[in-house]
Amino acid sequence: MPQTVLDTQKNDPSFPNIWQELKWRGLVHVSTDEAELEALLSGDPITYYCGFDPTAPSLHLGNLVQLLLLRRLQLAGHRPLGLVGGSTGLIGDPRPTAERTLNTKDTVAEWVGYLRAQVQRFLSFEGENAARMVNNLDWTAPLSAIDFLREIGKHFRVGTMLRKDAVASRLASDEGISYTEFSYQILQGMDYLELFRAYDCVLQTGGSDQWGNLTSGTELIRKVEGKTVHALGTPLITNADGTKFGKSEGNAIWLDPAMCSPYAFYQFWLNTSDSDVVDRLKVFTFLTRAEIEELDAAVRDRPFAREAQRRLAFEVTSTVHGVDATEKVIAASAALFGNGDLGVLDEGTLEAATAELTTAAVTPAQLGIVDLLVVTGLSDSKSAARRTVGEGGAYVNNVKVTDPEAVVDSGIALHGRYFLVRRGKKSLATAVLTD
Repeated sequence: MPQTVLDTQKNDPSFPNIWQELKWRGLVHVSTDEAELEALLSGDPITYYCGFDPTAPSLHLGNLVQLLLLRRLQLAGHRPLGLVGGSTGLIGDPRPTAERTLNTKDTVAEWVGYLRAQVQRFLSFEGENAARMVNNLDWTAPLSAIDFLREIGKHFRVGTMLRKDAVASRLASDEGISYTEFSYQILQGMDYLELFRAYDCVLQTGGSDQWGNLTSGTELIRKVEGKTVHALGTPLITNADGTKFGKSEGNAIWLDPAMCSPYAFYQFWLNTSDSDVVDRLKVFTFLTRAEIEELDAAVRDRPFAREAQRRLAFEVTSTVHGVDATEKVIAASAALFGNGDLGVLDEGTLEAATAELTTAAVTPAQLGIVDLLVVTGLSDSKSAARRTVGEGGAYVNNVKVTDPEAVVDSGIALHGRYFLVRRGKKSLATAVLTD
């Protein structure tokens, strides 16, 4: 995330403290003592952390909730620790239904580097409350199995561990649970203890589905050190219809532009429903309460304008991919439908913007406008294509073609090979020139 984006982020001064703002934004689902936490976050700077396991080469939208929470607390004056789980990533936290496939050590190490770079973009590493990055492999790898069992394992009670939601779900399934995944909560508890000892870390954040793992650390510190520390679980984000948020045709919305292009990322937010958009603005943007209330009114009074969705898409895409990339995406969206210059789009943005369109390979002999309409599927016959041209509804690279006998000049191909073919205002396809 460009430093300019970090510089523009601020908490809302209309709230008496950061805790009240977090509650208004819907970021508090479960926590340790609420009154103590509010007082703690309203006082002198504290150190807090969130962990991210490298179970994939990129973070996703669920992780973005935690990244922005880390940033909000940092803006309130507190000191963040971003933990990337080089050891816990080798194990994997228990999923509700099935055992995880273990990745190789080399793969996990590579993904640790990717995630570390992603986390760093969302935090400031300057000033009195500069962020730090840590890797739990640093204190787990040197520990022998015997020392682990004697120094850490003896403080955990199996009955308590069995009652954790994730473990209980797996025990009730046909799959069962391995000792490997059963031990995950011990490793995460040990992380909190290590960070408490090394950095005086007194707060861990995470999703509410991780509550059992979060409290394993608070309990371990209470037993070993006799101290009270805290945990905060954010709600799992779902759509108004109850479906899981952040999934698109079964695929996660990744933060890595190589896995989810800025164009696709922007479109995901732009397609947010009216019933969900205000909640998304609260969680995923730094807009003030007053600004969000204005957009809420716009949703009610002018839903057709989709002002809230456009602002949401701009804010979140700018936060994750930068303002420049976001402006390119907006320009691409406009250009696709004739409201901008396709020629200014770089090839990557053009490919991303047309990724969901029907694509057809064409040879130089197929550059007649009628052939282009047929081969791309925009017209189901040559006679239909001729009617489209005659009625003024055929466009190539946003230029209207009015002669049914016209042959498109290969020299206008975008980046030497792309033609955006349009029938009417909204029917689009891509033709790619081949030898």
